[in-house]
Amino acid sequence: MSLKLRIASCWTPQTLLIPELDRVAEVTIECLDLLLEEYAPLKYKEITEKELEMKGNLEQRREIMATTHNVRVEALIDSLGYDTALRVGRKALFKAGLKLGREAKERLGVGGSLQDLIRAARILYRVLGIEFEIEESGDRITMVVNKCSLSNYYTAETCNILSAADEGVVQGLNEDIHMNFTLRITEGHPKCVACISHEI
Repeated sequence: MSLKLRIASCWTPQTLLIPELDRVAEVTIECLDLLLEEYAPLKYKEITEKELEMKGNLEQRREIMATTHNVRVEALIDSLGYDTALRVGRKALFKAGLKLGREAKERLGVGGSLQDLIRAARILYRVLGIEFEIEESGDRITMVVNKCSLSNYYTAETCNILSAADEGVVQGLNEDIHMNFTLRITEGHPKCVACISHEI
């Protein structure tokens, strides 16, 4: 484990979390805007007329980001229908998450172990106000999210599409590890659940 990862996993002040959140917002919103520009140019022009401003404390910024995601996902669904928007949106957001994960891997010095990935994921999820536990049973590894600040703001549709970015981040941190959400708080479940698989 790198020294950077060790220090960051023990203590990450809000002054460092805010720029990280702003970066997540920038990459994911840009991804959704590119989709709207391609599939719904009129809605894209209308939605992006007003410049987005990330301001306030960490929780206020999370709300701004989530609300911005909701507006864009709704416009994408209106234009493409839910099934197509889900397919197109998840594919694009996975790639955006992959980019964020690779950036974080380099910045934090994440090694190839599952423990390094979990430590890095805790840091990145702290940025989003997400707390999780890892459960292991034989070869089965599951991430259980007990608290998610974004679930206070996301629609179920937005969460379904944006969770692909989380899955991309995990693979960006370690290309041999894959994550797939099976349950989400925004769909009425008490916790989010994701299966983690490790290719050898």
